[in-house]
Amino acid sequence: MNQLPPLRVIARIRSDFTTKFGIPRQSGLVPEQKSVIVFEPEYRDANALRGLAEFSHIWLIWGFSEVHRAGWSPMVKPPRLGGNKRMGVFATRSPFRPNPIGLSSVRLLGLQTRPGLGTVLHVSGADLMDGTPIYDIKPYLSFTDSHPDAADGFAEARYGYALEVEFPEEWLSMIPEEKRAALVASLRQDPRPAYQNDPEARYGFEYAGFDVRFRVADGRLTVCEVVRL
Repeated sequence: MNQLPPLRVIARIRSDFTTKFGIPRQSGLVPEQKSVIVFEPEYRDANALRGLAEFSHIWLIWGFSEVHRAGWSPMVKPPRLGGNKRMGVFATRSPFRPNPIGLSSVRLLGLQTRPGLGTVLHVSGADLMDGTPIYDIKPYLSFTDSHPDAADGFAEARYGYALEVEFPEEWLSMIPEEKRAALVASLRQDPRPAYQNDPEARYGFEYAGFDVRFRVADGRLTVCEVVRL
């Protein structure tokens, strides 16, 4: 049996999310979140992107680079089910898989040539951490990739869930204006694991050079401090 060639990293994403905690749980949930895809030197050939600008959305095939786990398990505990109920790994989007590969659909905002970097891609709605390796990019085709009548299984129960966000001006004013909408939208998605529901607990994640700290109680997330990193 012929051995398949190894996956090659063709690009990496530049995102305001520098740690796993706080990243949107799925692509497209936070369309305000903008990122940049920078190709590795070997793949900075403009010819490879010819025609891509005609598409509004693209697929990203990428790697869970921060997942370190020996072996794999056929059952996992999806966080959105409270972390107590087990489901088959192939019925989830858990990063703990036989092959730690992710798939995301993002909006392509445009292509730009940058000195020393070649052509980069501006995208929105990505759910990738800063520096995540990308293995491939493919155009999204609405006539075959979209299935409006698709069933969402056990994930459907979480659709539309969102918190109210209280972000005091003293803390919000520290965040650059062009990054505020994406941050608030990410907080609204409730970054906490579903099994953590202590109203006195304090949480935080890094975003765009800041440590954003908050509490959640009664469906409301309140930002209690912002620290510049």
